[in-house]
Amino acid sequence: MIEIIKAYNGFCMVSSPRSYIKTCHTTNEIIEIEYLLEFTMTRLYELEMYSITGELIPFSNFRDQALLIVNLASLCGLTTQYEGLCKLHKQGVVKVLGFPCNQFGNQEPGTNEDILKFAKSQYDSNFPIFSKVEVNGENTCELYQWLKSEKADAEGNSDISWNFTKFLVSEDGEVLARFAPGITPDDISTKLQDYL
Repeated sequence: MIEIIKAYNGFCMVSSPRSYIKTCHTTNEIIEIEYLLEFTMTRLYELEMYSITGELIPFSNFRDQALLIVNLASLCGLTTQYEGLCKLHKQGVVKVLGFPCNQFGNQEPGTNEDILKFAKSQYDSNFPIFSKVEVNGENTCELYQWLKSEKADAEGNSDISWNFTKFLVSEDGEVLARFAPGITPDDISTKLQDYL
């Protein structure tokens, strides 16, 4: 976010207690301040969402943990990425959070019970899976509203393009990277040291 304010005698004055300066420079008596509001960083931890088995999970549970957030589908050509997601989660560098979504090719049509049964029986899934959500459109869940506002894709589009789009979130709640569906968990594993 960019806020432009007047400079006073060359000094940079910031009065908002909710912000911190990321960059600050003067140009013709105008100071451009790029800052992130604290709620941008902490909004993730204010969310609550239902697990796939119906428990309400506060995201404050995930504070101080790096996260990989991914929209799942059981009937997609990329569904085999479940295996890599389980492996990545087991390594412990990041915690994988899965969000089933049926908005792409009707490839997640089942109930929450169906989805969990599939994930357990086919991949022995070990990471938290949440109730089915929408990630695009007017019914986009709040989590994905936030994720998309924080990090667009490589073409500058905010909307999710397909199943298995992945967002890497730092331990303090900053969205560090967005990975296209074809980027596998193994690919991400080799890049984690560049981000964390």
